[in-house]
Amino acid sequence: MAQNGPFRDPSKHKIQFVTVQADVRLEVLDWGGSGRPVVLLAGLGNSAHVFDDFAEHLSDFCHVYGITRRGYGTSDQPDSGYDEQRLADDVLAVLESLQLTAPMLIGHSIGGNELTAIGAQRSDRIAGLVYLDATADPRDDYTEFNTRIQQLPAAIRSLPEWSGGMRAGSVADRSSFAAYRRWLKERNGVEWPEAELRNLYEANEDGSVGRYKTAKATADAILAGGRIRDYSHIRVPILAFSWFPPSVAERMMKYPPTDAEGVAKVAAVREAELKLSRRRTRSLFSANAPVHVIDMPGANHFLFISDEAFVLSEVRAFLKRLP
Repeated sequence: MAQNGPFRDPSKHKIQFVTVQADVRLEVLDWGGSGRPVVLLAGLGNSAHVFDDFAEHLSDFCHVYGITRRGYGTSDQPDSGYDEQRLADDVLAVLESLQLTAPMLIGHSIGGNELTAIGAQRSDRIAGLVYLDATADPRDDYTEFNTRIQQLPAAIRSLPEWSGGMRAGSVADRSSFAAYRRWLKERNGVEWPEAELRNLYEANEDGSVGRYKTAKATADAILAGGRIRDYSHIRVPILAFSWFPPSVAERMMKYPPTDAEGVAKVAAVREAELKLSRRRTRSLFSANAPVHVIDMPGANHFLFISDEAFVLSEVRAFLKRLP
């Protein structure tokens, strides 16, 4: 079904573009608010518009900005500059351009790369860091985890949690942005703002969802340009919301009934996940500053959407503790 009239982004933000390098401008969203400046950094494949709803509630107690990294949305898409250092320098260039004093940075998913680089190199420039399920590390070894996944019963292994998460929708799913948004919610458990989808995908003349705007090579370059996480030089407080595997009993409530062997295989997957989670947490505590980790068993990766009220409450409390 075609869109009735042009789409209007309902989020209460202002949009500006900041030059961070010769011929490279980034989209910066400003949701307003009063108090300490807070800057939101999206995960891989997203623009700052993924925070549209979350940011409006965050602006109740701070001044909120969001940066769409190069290569995505309406930010420029140069052929190079996707390594971790350049992306971190882009963020610092925006902070300088906007003259933000002691901002707090919040990063989702791979946004943790920029957080860690900036915290390690320019703790003098920021007040604190918040990781939203953003502590995955290039040194993570998934060998055991992947092996355990392959040993799961087929009925369990085919479920979205184990089968690779988000995948392209069918033609019917893409018949409109509203339909694609509903499909994504059913598939992934959260509903992205429609403006986010419209920033990531072309709109066809009939109102259907067109091609993804960003080349796969961009995501590949960002992943390849990530560095092993080293928190030891960070000198500002850290708050980390960390995905943590749910109990075997909780997991089995969602899955088809299986035998004792199947339960044991689910337990083996959980043990592999625990090793990854615990190693990431130990690494965080190497920071030369206070670290507060909140384990969130079985949380959706987009926890700032799925658990918005809880995340907002903890971020507010963290802000109050900052010097």
